[in-house]
Amino acid sequence: MFSDTIAGQAGRDTVLVVDDNPESLHFLIDTIERAGMTVLIATNGENALELLEHVAPDLILIDAIMPGLDGFDTTRAIKKQPRLADIPVIFMTGLTETEHAVRALDAGGVDYVRKPIAIEELLARMRVHLAGARVSQAGRSALDATGRHLFAVDRAGQLLWATPQVEHLMASMGGGDRLPPDFAGPVARLMALRDNPDATLRFEAGAQVVELVLVGPLRRDEGEGREVLVRLNLIREGADLERLRDRYGLTQREAEVLLWISYGKPNRVISEILGISPRTVNKHLEQVFEKLGVETRAAAAAFAVRTIA
Repeated sequence: MFSDTIAGQAGRDTVLVVDDNPESLHFLIDTIERAGMTVLIATNGENALELLEHVAPDLILIDAIMPGLDGFDTTRAIKKQPRLADIPVIFMTGLTETEHAVRALDAGGVDYVRKPIAIEELLARMRVHLAGARVSQAGRSALDATGRHLFAVDRAGQLLWATPQVEHLMASMGGGDRLPPDFAGPVARLMALRDNPDATLRFEAGAQVVELVLVGPLRRDEGEGREVLVRLNLIREGADLERLRDRYGLTQREAEVLLWISYGKPNRVISEILGISPRTVNKHLEQVFEKLGVETRAAAAAFAVRTIA
């Protein structure tokens, strides 16, 4: 059973409540709506997962013990989906043993409240975790805006999360909650190079050339679930160079340097790619800074990314 409330109404935070107890549901719906939030409801774990195929709430409030798929297993299933993995999950439990609280956190919950629920405490915890989730999402959007198109995989190469533009790109290539089919092999090969800082790999995905850059090595002593950051670049050298030349009045070589700066390449690598000395790269970069009216590589990269997007 789901509520017929529309998610995201008038910019309100949306909370999914998962509980098999009708009295608890009515109580929580009334409490949360009076606090100015929109409520969706599901009466069991299976229904919650079905609903989450269509909407992504801002926070999930879930009962730990339910018939069928309990709160622990439901949360594990949610956290396996990159699209949903960042949604904070707060457990509601009548269990008093410490091991049950630990189990809730191990399943992916960010917090838990004990029944009977103290309303003011619940609302305070919800507001804290909603604020944290907004900061996290804003950070990823900011990375997109500055040209830092990133995604994270675990040590086995399974997708954990991606910045918004990368999510959109992967969806267009047949991905979703998993890496697109064309990405699986290249990502596996990149993971084999994880001890090599800035390891790079290019491949064709549909009609596009994609470059993956390993952002830092994965230490051997880190666990299986450790995030590995990967930067994604779309390689469209000819068209992108023309855009940069026309937009900023750059020479061909200056445009080439700026393009590789936007791909996150250091001067040493750019000099190898273009067959010029690092000192010459610096000279071209100084001209680029002057023509763009910026003082840093990051600012120049941001200008370039916005131009060629």
